Amino acid sequence: MNWKTKNFASLSNEELYKILRLRNEVFVVEQNCVYQDADAKDQKAIHVFLEKDMEIIAYLRIFKPGDYFENASIGRVVVSPKYRKKELGKELMRKGISYVLEILKEKTIEISAQVYLNKFYNELGFKQIGTPYLEDGIPHCKMFLKK
Repeated sequence: MNWKTKNFASLSNEELYKILRLRNEVFVVEQNCVYQDADAKDQKAIHVFLEKDMEIIAYLRIFKPGDYFENASIGRVVVSPKYRKKELGKELMRKGISYVLEILKEKTIEISAQVYLNKFYNELGFKQIGTPYLEDGIPHCKMFLKK
């Protein structure tokens, strides 16, 4: 297995295709949510992903402050259904958090989390702020990690 961190321009066509395929498999098909995944924000993002056997099995994207939210942010966190229950989601998030804290030198991370994953993000140090809201028809909440 091979972890990679790349900006948009560094992604190969094949990597970008596999990232979009995984995101669509989970966020559109599995979650039965019709929305525009290709949101014109990928070009500003840092992409963190895990490859195994020529397949991308875990992925997230990171934004500098002001590129998505006021604070640095992490989003589109996804693990392939075939590789769940192996702690890859936590490992992936730890890599994203580490990048924001150590490379970007930011002390606050903001996310828009699906409500059902609140416990998962709490275990990583995120705290919910405010009340839940609908995003693309799915309940979400604002969460922050402050170091």
